[in-house]
Amino acid sequence: MSWEAVIVRAAEELRYLVLALQRAGNLLLAAELRPLDLTPAQAEVITVLVGHQPLSLTGLGELLVCETGTSPSRIVDRLVKSGLVAREVHPDDRRHVQLSLTSQGTELATKVADVDERLHNAIDDLIGGRDTDSTLTLLRAMTADLPAGRAVARRRGPHS
Repeated sequence: MSWEAVIVRAAEELRYLVLALQRAGNLLLAAELRPLDLTPAQAEVITVLVGHQPLSLTGLGELLVCETGTSPSRIVDRLVKSGLVAREVHPDDRRHVQLSLTSQGTELATKVADVDERLHNAIDDLIGGRDTDSTLTLLRAMTADLPAGRAVARRRGPHS
């Protein structure tokens, strides 16, 4: 008996193509981050803090794609334990904690940025100069009401 899975709907093909790209990208990213002893989620926290520190745990969570809908406390705990992120009491409200990179975290952030740059260059090579505007418009519309989509929109900024 022959088992031929036929993709019938565009929605199904889109779903699997997005999944294939996500998996391939995450595997490549994880391999590049392994020598830095970081996971992709930890690298995302570092990247977000570089551009937005200091942040509360909630504020950080609102900008992450790796940990949407939940508190990123486990990831932050590991980064604090590793000496990469500092927790400091907010100067105006002792009940709130602010997160920022330590000097060691800032130093590692430069290496994470290099890894990101190599990954983005590889993606640019795959795109091969093709116009991505309609694809980005479609993906933004599809994710607009999802926590991860809102996180990406916040990171893009108000004028994007």
